[in-house]
Amino acid sequence: MKALRKRGIEFLQISAETSLPHDSSVWFGTSEEVSASDVGIGVACSISDIDVSIEQAIHLSTQQNPTGLLAFGVDPGPRPGLAWNSDDKPLGAQQMEGVDETVDRICQLISSIPHDIAVIRIGDGAPTIGSRIANVCLARGLIVEMVDERRTSSGVGRHEHHAAAARIARISGEVVINKRKIQPTSGEVREVQRRSRRESGGRFTLPIELAQAVAVGRLSMIEALEEYDRRRDTLV
Repeated sequence: MKALRKRGIEFLQISAETSLPHDSSVWFGTSEEVSASDVGIGVACSISDIDVSIEQAIHLSTQQNPTGLLAFGVDPGPRPGLAWNSDDKPLGAQQMEGVDETVDRICQLISSIPHDIAVIRIGDGAPTIGSRIANVCLARGLIVEMVDERRTSSGVGRHEHHAAAARIARISGEVVINKRKIQPTSGEVREVQRRSRRESGGRFTLPIELAQAVAVGRLSMIEALEEYDRRRDTLV
């Protein structure tokens, strides 16, 4: 109920003995309760998969027809933006915290939303992180397209990554067949080092090795700064 309230979704709480408001009601219960019931549309839910179950319930309650194309848009960066559409109809958007978390979330949604075809569309604004996301998706057998972000950025604020992701999800891109080479440019590494000085309050600058790890999304800036701090303590 906390998760539903947080997302502004209206709901009713009823006892197991109370009739559903109507035959097509979507309801949450344990997997055992859902398996044992033939009333309404039950969605199995547990504490560990709350968000995925909510997405499934939203889809079941709002979609009149099965989804043909489930399209994901990814605005790559240290904190990627993610959005997903059902046949060009927006279903959701979210700010993610890293590359692996982003792909894990995509896979969860793919498994919970019935569809014919799923495609992951990635913007080209941050080539290194975008390539890493593409490679992880390809390794999991997903269809990947790279989208020209110049067609999506108009009217989107600099830090509104989920809004940019929503636009990317609606635009077909170039299909990616092979894994992409991941090598951060010197400019990307310098930008990470500049950010590290700012975020550490000028205390230090990340070495190239850790800056490269941040540039490709293996580490967050916080994780890299903490790792560098630990190394400095060890040397002392």
